[in-house]
Amino acid sequence: MKLSMASSLAWVLAGHVRGLTPPMHARNPLRSSLVERHGFVRRMVLRAEGKGGGSEGGGRKKRSRNRFAPSIILPDTAFGQRADAVNREPELQRYWESIDLYGRLSRAAESTGAERYILHDGPPYANGDLHIGHALNKLLKDFINRRQALLGKQVHYVPGWDCHGLPIELKVLQTMKSKERQGLSPLDLRQRAAAFAKEAAANQSTSFQRYGVMGNFAAPYLTLQKKFEAAQIRVFGEMFRNGHIYRGRKPVNWSPSSRTALAEAELEYPEGHISKSIYVAFNIVEASEELLPYKESLKIAVWTTTPWTIPANLAVAINPNLDYAVVDHPKTGKLLVALELISSLQTKLDLPEDEKFEVLVTLKGEGLLGTTYRHPLAGRISPVLAGGDYITTESGTGLVHTAPGHGQEDYQTGLKAGLELLSPVDDAGKFTAEAGERFQGKSVLDDGNTEVIDALAETEALLKMEDYNHKYPYDWRTKKPTIFRATSQWFASVEGFRDRALDAIDTVQWIPSQGKNRISAFVTGRGDWCISRQRSWGVPIPVFYDVETGENVLLDEHTLKHIQGIFAEHGSDAWWTMEVEQLLPEIYSAEAHKWRKGTDTMDVWFDSGSSWAGVVKTREELAYPADLYLEGSDQHRGWFQSSLLTSVAAEGQAPYKTVLTHGFVMDEKGYKMSKSLGNVVSPALIIEGGNNKKQQPAYGADVLRLWVATVDYSSDVCIGDNIIKQTFEGYRKLRNTARYLLGNLADFDPTSDVVPYEDLPSLDKYMLGRLAVTLKEVDTAFEEYQFYRATQALQRFATADLSNFYLDVAKDRLYISAADDWRRRSCQTVLAQCLEGFAKAAAAILPHLAEDIWQNIPYDTTTDSVFEGGLPNHLVDYPEHASADWDTIRSIRDDINAVLEGARRDKLVGASLDAAAYVYAPDDRVASLLHQLESDEHIIVPSVKTNGVDDLRTVLMLSQVHVVGSEAAVTNRCDDKYMLRGGESGCIVGVMPATGTKCERCWFYDTEVGKVGPHKNLCHRCADAVFQWEEKVGEKIEVVSAPSKSVEVL
Repeated sequence: MKLSMASSLAWVLAGHVRGLTPPMHARNPLRSSLVERHGFVRRMVLRAEGKGGGSEGGGRKKRSRNRFAPSIILPDTAFGQRADAVNREPELQRYWESIDLYGRLSRAAESTGAERYILHDGPPYANGDLHIGHALNKLLKDFINRRQALLGKQVHYVPGWDCHGLPIELKVLQTMKSKERQGLSPLDLRQRAAAFAKEAAANQSTSFQRYGVMGNFAAPYLTLQKKFEAAQIRVFGEMFRNGHIYRGRKPVNWSPSSRTALAEAELEYPEGHISKSIYVAFNIVEASEELLPYKESLKIAVWTTTPWTIPANLAVAINPNLDYAVVDHPKTGKLLVALELISSLQTKLDLPEDEKFEVLVTLKGEGLLGTTYRHPLAGRISPVLAGGDYITTESGTGLVHTAPGHGQEDYQTGLKAGLELLSPVDDAGKFTAEAGERFQGKSVLDDGNTEVIDALAETEALLKMEDYNHKYPYDWRTKKPTIFRATSQWFASVEGFRDRALDAIDTVQWIPSQGKNRISAFVTGRGDWCISRQRSWGVPIPVFYDVETGENVLLDEHTLKHIQGIFAEHGSDAWWTMEVEQLLPEIYSAEAHKWRKGTDTMDVWFDSGSSWAGVVKTREELAYPADLYLEGSDQHRGWFQSSLLTSVAAEGQAPYKTVLTHGFVMDEKGYKMSKSLGNVVSPALIIEGGNNKKQQPAYGADVLRLWVATVDYSSDVCIGDNIIKQTFEGYRKLRNTARYLLGNLADFDPTSDVVPYEDLPSLDKYMLGRLAVTLKEVDTAFEEYQFYRATQALQRFATADLSNFYLDVAKDRLYISAADDWRRRSCQTVLAQCLEGFAKAAAAILPHLAEDIWQNIPYDTTTDSVFEGGLPNHLVDYPEHASADWDTIRSIRDDINAVLEGARRDKLVGASLDAAAYVYAPDDRVASLLHQLESDEHIIVPSVKTNGVDDLRTVLMLSQVHVVGSEAAVTNRCDDKYMLRGGESGCIVGVMPATGTKCERCWFYDTEVGKVGPHKNLCHRCADAVFQWEEKVGEKIEVVSAPSKSVEVL
């Protein structure tokens, strides 16, 4: 049977076995060298020789040596006060690698039949260095994975990279000279792009591992891998067989700067875009019956923010349910507009002040149907059609200029009416001859747009032009405007499985819950997904086109299966290296001369959106659907959605059980990071520091991790120099607390020195109760993915409960008591539990700190790493003990310390032990509590009134504490200046100088100092401790005839 340190402590504390010796593991070289170099026996010998041996660093002013220093047990540990993260963290990471920690944990969990936990990694783009957003994302994932490993689950985390697409193409082309580019074949470009992506992924992998991220970095997934590409073809094939893939000509988001179609997720909408907005009048040719009396000189008023689409106008759409009117004014003539927009149009069209349109008639929209008009530039006759609910009176004229080749609603309206799909714009975003000779060759986003406006003005069709500030789609890669343009593309028909996708959303846990509403809205409003791209670097759409017509296609189950097998063996480069005859299955090889290969590649969102198939369903150690997807909140319209759509279309279910999102990282003022603003924060700089380490210190990965763990990532988070400095201070406090715990366990052996729980003093039971409460808070916070709450709980415990209270009052019994004194061993029992609980609880967030603690534990444990052996669940079983009582004592202590501050300023006392306190508790419960903890009159061994721990003198760290029965008893002894009424405790407290002589060893004042034993400057307790030390070491401390001057030793 194997027992961890935690287990052996639990056994003894439960009273089951006293002196049980747990079997020890094969000693870890990282640990054994530390223990051997810093053994307790060595330190005691050094102290006995007067050579020190404690962990106090050099550089301090040398103090006068206290004769009793060898008998005082100071903290001692090799655990550094400074992390030395630049050296120590890589050393610990090499250690994890040497023991194969990731594989070891997985195998151990598998051997017990533990359940798997699969957090599927959303692939970052293999393009350049990592930024702080990458760090936020990957570290949140690592918190979860490490915690799940500590819970004993089989954690299999496969990091991945998105490797195809235009950004990598552009990076490759930027490294080449003009002549090289001209001679570049698609295959050459692909090979260069693959090399670039692999190198970028390797560099990013190194950075992620430096962050302390744990995973299978030896075998990551890349979307360019053969098996991944083959799986992607399988997904495409399943969707095709299910009737969800088709080829059609319809308007899509088109990037002239990239010369390719774009998916919605590849668009961004920057602030400050200005379009030229125009109001245009079309002359009516034929009027509907209701409009007939007003036909003469009547014009239809339309509004658009894309003047360049006017040459493609084929109709005007109205809402049959809206009210319209014929209005007249000398400046404009008769216009047909929406009734509700008359007032705003009077302003927009600059009617003279105090003049209004004359309303000639009002009528419903359906009464306009049957009307036709003449195109002001092309001269063609076009109809007024019924549109949909997208036609409102929020802006414009209520009559919508309709160009089916350049708008989604326009396309749907034109489709119903049987309009042709006119799109006189080429791949470069320039007008073709179809637009008219005047416009041919001009850019629709530049001079072509202006030329259309000028032409409309010349024909007197232009009513008004103005600048219009609105959101407009830009290519997320080139940062340039896009257009809507009809082209022949491949689409995934979302309509065919939209309802199933919405049903699948209901099966997923969305964190935060509003994520469900976001993705539901995106899926509900999504049109068909354009999945084809006109690029070379990507997974080809495996389709063959008729050589003669260019339209007929060959795509069926046979071709798909054959291509999938080829890609699995050779990769997608085979599409370019193999001939058509080789790419076709045997049943079609004789017809190879009739077909040519397509040149389109798949949308990169189809790549990453197929990762559930290429990774989660393919790798034996993983399980589909994944337990968790975790990415930024923008991925509701990106990876979360593309993964959902492909999985539902191919498999009929969502690819994930839970989806967790985080916000974006801003600078510390809340501004978006930008190189131009100079506010970009580099994670590498935080970890490794800059050239000037004083100005840009190397904080290490754990400080970066602690920052991630302290922010509420559910919304946008901030980072900057000041925030990191504050985070480092928090880290330093945690490290110093751990160092103090380790230092005071240097001579502690859990197999023989543990004090059973039932024998612990109340204070120690209280602290174990506080430990249990803290660990439960951490557990709950992790379960709810609220890591900042877990961090707050740990910091509060380490600072408020331990450093500011328990460890402060424990110094006396840890330093001054005899080594085997029950009071000391009892405290060490608690420290050992707190140390293990803290290390385990902090391990997922601060793995380097936790491992460093574990490797410096001065006694053997049964696991090599802090991550082995699971969580110390027995520690959460400790009951809360006398919490109300000890909280009261702590508040009294705070009140007294507040008074002591004033006394120190006035030089009334120095250290707290120079003081005595008088305490009156008006509350009977508090008074009774104080009397229970009331100290002996003198410092004696053994204590009579108390156990020496649950003792006011010890807990308040005062030489004397007098519990009195009235306020007057306090005021009679203490100056009003050094009293406090109405403090947090509700007690009336006062302080004054202590009486008696100061013990040279423990510094407590007592009137009995020097009356016991040969040493005339020791209290009774210290005389006993020195006697025990002399007996144990076999040496005598020099006896002086008279009390010597007190010398500071602590």
